[in-house]
Amino acid sequence: MIEDTAEPLPDEAKLALAYTQVPLRDPLRVFFELDLRLGRLVSATTEPMLGQMRLAWWRETLVKDEIDWPNGDHVLDGVKEHWQSRASSLLPLVDAWEHLLSDPPLAAEDAIAFANGRRDALTSVFELEAADSAQFGIADAAWHWALADLASKVTLLEEREILIDLARDRALGRLRLPRHAKGIAVIGALGRRALERGGRPLMEGRGASLVAIRAAITGL
Repeated sequence: MIEDTAEPLPDEAKLALAYTQVPLRDPLRVFFELDLRLGRLVSATTEPMLGQMRLAWWRETLVKDEIDWPNGDHVLDGVKEHWQSRASSLLPLVDAWEHLLSDPPLAAEDAIAFANGRRDALTSVFELEAADSAQFGIADAAWHWALADLASKVTLLEEREILIDLARDRALGRLRLPRHAKGIAVIGALGRRALERGGRPLMEGRGASLVAIRAAITGL
C-alpha cells in the first residue's frame, strides 16, 4: 500500500490550486492526490472484494492515531502534515470511490453517492461552519466537478448520460464564491461546461481556459 511518489495532477486541479489562497493550497493539493490515488486503485481492481479491502485500509488508517500511521507513503504523509487531526474528514472520499466497485453499468444511486462523497470531502478543505453562506456555493461547484470528472472517464454511454442528467436535474443558479474559494469556482465552472458538452474532458477545447479565467475573476 505504500508509495513514495505522487502522480502528476490533472490540469484542472493545478488551476484550482493556483487560484486558491496559500493557506488552503496544501490541504487542497493533498485532497486531489488522495482522490487520484483512490481512483487509480479502483480502476485497477478486477475483483470488487479486493478493492473493498484496499479501500478499507485507507478508511482504517485515516481514523487511527497519526502515531500509528506507516511512514513513507507520499499521500499519507501529506495527509498527516496538512490535515492532521482532521484526517477523518477525508473518509467520505474513500466511501465515494467504493461506490464505483459495483458491476457496470453504474446505477444512478451509486453515481449520486459518489458525487456526494467527493463533494463532502472537498468542501471540508475549507472548514466551513454550518451557517457559513459560502458553504452551499462551494458544495455545488464541487458536486458538478465530481460528476463531470467521472463523466469524462466512463466508457459506457448510458453511464455518461446518467451523470449528465443528474447535473441537468440540479441546474441551479450559480452562486458567487468567496475569494479564498475561487479555485473551486474554477473547477465547478469547468465541470458545468464539460457536462453541457456531453461529458467531455474538463480542459478540452480552447474555451476551457476562458471559462477558468472568468470563474477565477468573478467567483462564478
